[in-house]
Amino acid sequence: MLRERYFPRSRQSIGSTREFAAVTLDAWGVTRRRDDLLLCVSELATNALLHGVPPGRYYRLRLLLFDDLVRVEVADSGGGLPQVKERDPGAEGGRGLLLVAALAGRWGVGPRRPGKVVWCELPLTGHLHGTP
Repeated sequence: MLRERYFPRSRQSIGSTREFAAVTLDAWGVTRRRDDLLLCVSELATNALLHGVPPGRYYRLRLLLFDDLVRVEVADSGGGLPQVKERDPGAEGGRGLLLVAALAGRWGVGPRRPGKVVWCELPLTGHLHGTP
């Protein structure tokens, strides 16, 4: 299954992005790892908004459901590649990709013209990333 939507470059879009993801997960009956998925959606959308979406442009959230996996993709038209950066624990911000990397089974960056797609995959069954 696939659902996607475009959101404008606006701080208010993060809440709308999260709400769209929540409604989608509910429609698909996905309850396992729902909070983790919504956090990843919020973090990837926030990164796109702050670092990848030029003024007047949009970013795209795409959610894909496979048998035992949800893939979250956020596409923007900005340049540069996101990086996981170790941060000072007292610093504000900058932990988004650290959280995504900790929660997701896999994550990465793919090309888009213009811009990039930052994605993560969260397994819904079996061994979950970060658990023994």
